Amino acid sequence: MTATLEPSALQVLPGGRDLSREELEELVSSIAADPGSWGHLVAFDSEERVYVSLHRDAHVDVWLLCWTPENDTGWHDHDVSQGAVAVVAGELVESNLTLLHGAREKRIPEGEVFSFGADHIHRLSGAVHGSVSVHAYSPPLWRMGQYAVNEDGVLRRISLSYADELRPVD
Repeated sequence: MTATLEPSALQVLPGGRDLSREELEELVSSIAADPGSWGHLVAFDSEERVYVSLHRDAHVDVWLLCWTPENDTGWHDHDVSQGAVAVVAGELVESNLTLLHGAREKRIPEGEVFSFGADHIHRLSGAVHGSVSVHAYSPPLWRMGQYAVNEDGVLRRISLSYADELRPVD
């Protein structure tokens, strides 16, 4: 689903260039603070994560994501895009894979904002039913990498379109 944000929600966007991580954090914070522009789009489904494109131009891509504990992106990257996430309601779990200790989990509570570079590989899930987050990527997402371990224990990457839903493949 695609929706359009009010121009006031996008006031922090600089024109004509990709955004830095700090600018992405400012953008998701600004949009998260304006639920009047996206609150009517919030919905939850334990079978399929609900996500809505709020804005897309040549330099930034903004999404609203709604989570239940059953919603899980699986291991993925954002190809050449860096990103920022604002947790608006509930709590998310971000997992990072380490070669020494397996997955390392971090709980991200309501009100917290974090960002990551294009080299970041992670997995997100809803910690509680009713979690909501705003995500922004710059440059806009076109491709993402989905990761899985095959039957021989070898990590592999599958390239996906930004429009495909991320789900665990392992």
